[in-house]
Amino acid sequence: MSETPLATLAITDLRGTTPTVSQLRRALPRGGTDIDSVLPVVAPVVEDVKQRGVAAALDYCEKFDRVRPAAVRVPADVIDAALDTLNPEVIAALEEAIRRVRAVHSATKPTDTSVTVSDGGVVREKFIPISRVGLYVPGGNAVYPSSVIMNVVPAQEAGVGSLVVASPPQADHGGWPHPTILAAAKLLGVEEVWAVGGAQAVALMAYGDETGAPEEHLVPVDMITGPGNIFVTAAKRLCRSVVGIDSEAGPTEIAILADNTADPVCVAYDLISQAEHDVLAASVLVTDSEDLAHAVQAEVAQRYQVTLNADRVAEALTGSQSGIVLVDDLEAGIRVVDAYAAEHLEIHTADAEAVAERITNAGAIFIGHYSPVPLGDYAAGSNHVLPTSGSARYSSGLSTHTFLKAVHMISYDEAALKDIADTVVTLADAEQLPAHGEAIRARFETL
Repeated sequence: MSETPLATLAITDLRGTTPTVSQLRRALPRGGTDIDSVLPVVAPVVEDVKQRGVAAALDYCEKFDRVRPAAVRVPADVIDAALDTLNPEVIAALEEAIRRVRAVHSATKPTDTSVTVSDGGVVREKFIPISRVGLYVPGGNAVYPSSVIMNVVPAQEAGVGSLVVASPPQADHGGWPHPTILAAAKLLGVEEVWAVGGAQAVALMAYGDETGAPEEHLVPVDMITGPGNIFVTAAKRLCRSVVGIDSEAGPTEIAILADNTADPVCVAYDLISQAEHDVLAASVLVTDSEDLAHAVQAEVAQRYQVTLNADRVAEALTGSQSGIVLVDDLEAGIRVVDAYAAEHLEIHTADAEAVAERITNAGAIFIGHYSPVPLGDYAAGSNHVLPTSGSARYSSGLSTHTFLKAVHMISYDEAALKDIADTVVTLADAEQLPAHGEAIRARFETL
């Protein structure tokens, strides 16, 4: 083990300043990916799958994943066998995670509303599930059965009628997705799983393939959700005029707002745990305690080297996307984390609940010493598919809302329309759209 700390977090010292939001956006550690740079590579893949369907997708599986599945659709017996061979302790853990995630998402499903705006004039807001969705589960540096849960459960609770899970084929597992992915799908009652990953998976879900016998048809979806690498994200961008997407997700990130009451060992482990996802993962500590900052630096340097993914952690923690931000006080810290708008935000301060209530921008907020991000990754009941790259300023994580369309239902009777007719005609004339007004008047006058 090297005596020289390799995972030293860069320090940004904002003490003695009052930076604006504009200045903070420039000063804070931030990584991200240049999606435009890979579009020339991804666009031909998407177009090829659009034209050739399954044949093209399998060709790209062979090229990129170094295995050609026997078919795109995973046979039912392969899914069943995956669950049969899974460790019972893992099954129990998955079942408990499913139970908690389902409880939260069932309770937070939006409900229809009805507003009587006048006698005989009613506007209802009705929530209609998306007909068919494609749920992407990555298969790169790690195995993500938790992402199966986080995508499938809110779709099911929203009432989506048809869904497919797509995950990359694995050469070590007969060309099918990882058995733990398949087992999680089985536990959730998912019957349709595709052995395809990357940009080709997104394109195939968007365009489908209806060649061959009807039972072999791959029906296209209306929306695609789920995290993925830069190639998956680029394909989402290219296909978003054909299907809906949840977001253009960037690398995962954590921000920790902490004061001198925080435990430096736990803060260090929380930064390390996020960094092991990806070399581009962002781990940022915001604190008004210089002593805590130094203590966390020391703990990170000592502890990251014993983790399984030490090299990946070191690269992520020393990247431009990670670091420690020193501020004058808690007020300044709140301004900083709101400007950063983290995917995951932990609060390690005195009266953490009160501080959390003041936060405006975060994908999910983890409050206090006993609510670390890994809890939310697996079994808090919350969702771990969250907005990244500062998009928490204007968007939300995956939920039942994602899979529901809000439709206004307008029902006016004759008296109600007559009562508002002059208002509509006046506004139509003001906008120089007289036919709008005439469409109202025609119901009461001979034009």
